[in-house]
Amino acid sequence: MALPEAGVKRINVTVDENNPEPGALDLMKTVRPEWKAKNIQFKVFTAGISNKLYGCYLPENTRDMVLIRIYGHKSELTVDRAKEIETFQVLFKAKCGPELYCCFNNGICYQYIPGVTIDSDMVKSKKVYPLIANKMAKLHTLKPEDGRQILNAGLFPTMKKYYQMIPREFEMKRFQENIPSYDQLGREVEELETKLVPLNSPIVFCHNDLLLGNIVYDEQTEDIAFIDFELAFYNYQAFDIGDHFCEFAGVHVMEFDNYPKKEFQVKWLKSYLSDWYRFSGVNKDVTDKDVEKLYVVVNKFALAAHFIWGLWGLIQTVHSTIDFDFLGYSIQKFDEYFRRKQEFLALQMPSD
Repeated sequence: MALPEAGVKRINVTVDENNPEPGALDLMKTVRPEWKAKNIQFKVFTAGISNKLYGCYLPENTRDMVLIRIYGHKSELTVDRAKEIETFQVLFKAKCGPELYCCFNNGICYQYIPGVTIDSDMVKSKKVYPLIANKMAKLHTLKPEDGRQILNAGLFPTMKKYYQMIPREFEMKRFQENIPSYDQLGREVEELETKLVPLNSPIVFCHNDLLLGNIVYDEQTEDIAFIDFELAFYNYQAFDIGDHFCEFAGVHVMEFDNYPKKEFQVKWLKSYLSDWYRFSGVNKDVTDKDVEKLYVVVNKFALAAHFIWGLWGLIQTVHSTIDFDFLGYSIQKFDEYFRRKQEFLALQMPSD
């Protein structure tokens, strides 16, 4: 899906994450040259835990806001920034993502998607969840522009990369008492790969990070949009859905009992499959067996979602400068992985 980066403006500005306004005003000279500096207002977004995000806007039109994302310290260890720029271009062209305005020395400027990030109640509402399923189904049908066939999913190469990057041990007692040993984590990666790859989940273009804060609902248009595609790559369909279900728990305060029950999942998956068949050009009605098969595979891949984010949290514990308890986040993710492991792996495919 590679696209040339020549069309992306590159501005030689570094934005100080602790004092962003001077750098932001320099960027607006290029991105919004018609705006008068004295009229520009700033907004700090606090939902993210990977990067720092600010908005620039004029008070008379808050929907035309420019977002400025300052990359988190050492975030390039887990994010391919060149690929992220390519992804922005592809998604904008396909009307699935915001416009990328420019890159600067330590971040990017891009289009603001008006609306509010959804919460734990909204994500299950009859008005919103079909919109999410529809948008995900459309995303999952995007094909590489060069026409090549994607044969490999990025999940386990990424998981193994993260595993290699985590420290062998932390000095802190909290880590030693709550995180499995390095060798045990490695064995879990191998077991997940052995159990999940044979399920043959389709390899599709995935967001890979559909937490509630990355889904925006616009009451004015009654539509939703996905944001923050920095971890997007071709991956297993069931991972993207399972990861989304895991994220019903939230981030800052995780309530794992919010993981959707089967009754809700069945409704969600039926809506998704109907749209996915239609976007894929498949003339087929969704059967109960189709839904049950996807239900089994999605919940097994949900284990991989918990696990890879647990590994990611350990990396952030070492490198991130953002004020967030990344170690506590990892502990909870691993605890939930082990709590659900046997239950989800025991799920059986419906008989033919």
